[in-house]
Amino acid sequence: MVTRAHDERRLVEAVAAAVGEVPGVAFLRPGLAARLRGTAASARRVNGAPTASTSGIRVRGASGTPGARDADGLALEVFVVVHRGHRAVDVTRAVREAVTRTARASPSAPVPVRMTVTVSGIV
Repeated sequence: MVTRAHDERRLVEAVAAAVGEVPGVAFLRPGLAARLRGTAASARRVNGAPTASTSGIRVRGASGTPGARDADGLALEVFVVVHRGHRAVDVTRAVREAVTRTARASPSAPVPVRMTVTVSGIV
């Protein structure tokens, strides 16, 4: 049986992968745990390749309930760090398009999805 939490986790992982492919995105903002660990030790790998971190993505109910889908759908908050030399507004637009495309294609998101994209740094 697939739970709602499992569906949301798959959606977050798909969104993280899509955001990682957007030109100008350096990475998703790391969470506290990733900041406390060394990056080499905390990098997750699948078949020898690094996987996208999901700490820069938060899922809430559209009405503000943390980590829960509600009658209004889901709200995704995406926090990215942008490469220097790229316009933040262009990267933000591209991230929104990638997330929208991924959410529409995902069977994990049959409800409306709202999103905000925040540039939290430039490297």
